[in-house]
Amino acid sequence: MIYKRIQKGRFLKRPNRFIAKIEINGKEETVHVKNTGRCAELLVPGAEVFGRKSESAGRKTGWDLISVRKADRLINMDSQVTNKVVQEWIEAGRWFKDVKIVRPEVTYKNSRFDLYVEYEEKKAFIEVKGVTLEEEGVVKFPDAPSERAVKHLKELEEAVQDGYEAYVFFVVQMKGVRYFTPNRRTHKEFADVLAEAAETGVQVIAKDCFVTEDSIAIADEVPVVLTNPQLYEAPELLVEWYRERKRDLPWRHHVNAYRVWVSEIMLQQTRVEAVKPFFERFMTELPTVKDLAEAPEDKLLKLWEGLGYYNRVRNMQKAAQKIEEEYAGKFPENYEEIKALPGIGNYTAGAISSFAYGIPKPAVDGNVLRVVSRLLASDEDIMKASVRTKIENAIEPVIPEDAASDFNQGLIELGAIVCVPNGTPKCELCPVRAFCGAGEHQTFDRYPVKAAKKERKIIEMTVFILQCGEQLAVQKRGAKGILAGLYQYPNLEQKMTASEALRTAEAWGCMPTGLQRQSEYKHIFTHVEWHMTGYYITCSCEADGPAHDWIWADAAQMEAEIPLPSAFQYF
Repeated sequence: MIYKRIQKGRFLKRPNRFIAKIEINGKEETVHVKNTGRCAELLVPGAEVFGRKSESAGRKTGWDLISVRKADRLINMDSQVTNKVVQEWIEAGRWFKDVKIVRPEVTYKNSRFDLYVEYEEKKAFIEVKGVTLEEEGVVKFPDAPSERAVKHLKELEEAVQDGYEAYVFFVVQMKGVRYFTPNRRTHKEFADVLAEAAETGVQVIAKDCFVTEDSIAIADEVPVVLTNPQLYEAPELLVEWYRERKRDLPWRHHVNAYRVWVSEIMLQQTRVEAVKPFFERFMTELPTVKDLAEAPEDKLLKLWEGLGYYNRVRNMQKAAQKIEEEYAGKFPENYEEIKALPGIGNYTAGAISSFAYGIPKPAVDGNVLRVVSRLLASDEDIMKASVRTKIENAIEPVIPEDAASDFNQGLIELGAIVCVPNGTPKCELCPVRAFCGAGEHQTFDRYPVKAAKKERKIIEMTVFILQCGEQLAVQKRGAKGILAGLYQYPNLEQKMTASEALRTAEAWGCMPTGLQRQSEYKHIFTHVEWHMTGYYITCSCEADGPAHDWIWADAAQMEAEIPLPSAFQYF
């Protein structure tokens, strides 16, 4: 589109939506403003503008406002030109193939769409929206509430249901922007309906424009971000922050898939500081996948002693054996293959893929769920699998391909040391605080939303710490259930008095010689609580003990060979 009779001027004021006063050639002129939007960030006193002299002698205004300069960017202000440039673009064969009809202003039911196109064997309606609102490279629509725009979206949805193709074409009337997003702050309903329309088949596209003082033409595609624009703002800031502030952790040295895997499994349900010595010991004893695959079970469980959730390490061994058998001992480098290994879910697969191989897959743990929930001020329950999946899907498109590891670790790190779960977050240290929804309104204590957990089942237990000389009685638990295959002190699921405990030990053939002390301990599992009463009983039995499946072990054996879970290490 080429304009004629263009003159440069200086913006003075805007008495109403339709007219403005500008200075051209030293004279104040009244100009028609075709864009009736707010445009407050553009039309500021002193701004450089360009107007077109009208050819109509009878008009009240002798000029049209065409464009305005904002910093180093020239922005077209002609709201009536957008339909024309799109039509020109289509007719030039830049969009559809084999175009038969391009018709403006076509009525459909109770609406009138900007363009109707027939191409190949298809029919399409196109609604065109001019975009002039720009903030730090992000362009938004609308700049004022627009019920008409909402109505058009809903009718485009109907057109899709009737078998038409339907498009919303956002013509960004400037060049050099980062992405387009609906202006949720100005008109939430429009943003919600636009996202809904996209889900039902309305295609949403945005193109920027080459803009000069006397022309405008469609240029390049602009990314469309319909939801969660905060996530698109985060990557660069987060990566930079992480590279400067990341903690020195042992698994971040000499990074490979095996070390990442071991550390991530250990870190599940366990504090970082607690994991450090376990990781170092494990890597010393089992430095390769092959070593893990071939380790005796008791040794494996002993290395895991104190970390809890022992099925984690059992699954690790199964996965290691699969890697040995199916991948010749080489850790797979494909996300789906990693995820298919025993004991590896979305998070761990994403962590290994991104940390070790730089694959842009999300790694969403509790820290990330909390950070994202606060960033978006989301009221959705993060305990629901569907919400976790939704967050994974929202994160994946924004992961930088050249910094996937640092981005994912940055999100996790942010949740671990800044956006903390208990107490007040350290918002002053947060690299993304400028666009955090919870931070803006100081409502971080509301997020994340979690459904109340079911009450845990309480089991009363009596634990017998039976000492014969320098040895203690231990027994191996069954192959199924809680702490399967690990060792324990003899116990019964009932609460006994001291005299009852002594009589029970005597019935077992332990010949009690004294009750040294009694202690109480509570151990919490995910769904069960053990309320444990422990009796320390000395015995005069011989070393081979009574006729039970017990082992009598001294301190050295207990330390080196017997994997005793933390539930019993208290005693």
